[in-house]
Amino acid sequence: MSAPAIRALLVDDEVLARLALRQALAAHADVEIVGECGHADEALQALAALAPDLLFLDIRMPGMDGFKLLHQLKPQALPMVVFATAYGQHALRAFDASALDYLLKPIDQARFDQAMARVRRHWQGFQSPAATAPHAAHLQRVSVRVGEHIRVIATERIDWIRAEGNYVEIHADGASHLHRETLSHLLSALDPARFLRIHRGTVVNVERIREVHPLFNGNAEIVLRDGTRLDLSRRFRAGARSVLGLP
Repeated sequence: MSAPAIRALLVDDEVLARLALRQALAAHADVEIVGECGHADEALQALAALAPDLLFLDIRMPGMDGFKLLHQLKPQALPMVVFATAYGQHALRAFDASALDYLLKPIDQARFDQAMARVRRHWQGFQSPAATAPHAAHLQRVSVRVGEHIRVIATERIDWIRAEGNYVEIHADGASHLHRETLSHLLSALDPARFLRIHRGTVVNVERIREVHPLFNGNAEIVLRDGTRLDLSRRFRAGARSVLGLP
């Protein structure tokens, strides 16, 4: 089975700049452009409606700039981000905003291809997080800081995990703990037979799942034993189907 296409949204107030991105992406058959936006307000609507995997984003636009746009998004809804701008002085701030890369206009194809290689490495972590080390021992404990102390949590006690930028929020035994590690990196160390990715920013312990409620458009809602309700996105429905035996 072929890997799913990377669904991209282009956001730039200049039509020619969006055309340049389209031309650069023409060499990447695994990317599907799902939309274009000329300003941030339009982009917010498109992000909510289309849920793209990859966002090419300009910084200086009329009204809300690219950084303010990202601040409007919940961390678990944040796609992979590549900035494409004419201004080089914002690179450090861009990476602080968890951008994968920072391209300067005019777009150079070789440099663009390097950025796409980075995107693909990150995307492969989404699609097959355990593929890089199939025979490695799975993580048994996670140490999180609680005030001045370190708390050790057995991974089997984890109910679910949510991405928070470069952190994860680990929910276990009725409490939540913020831990400095990306979701993809943590997931690559967890047992794939126990932990299931149900959304770009959400992982659940399958032993905690009580019910699955199908919704429209291929999405669903997962209900845990403690009553927590989590979204199962259409993109991860196939994986959940095989693990949970869904129809």
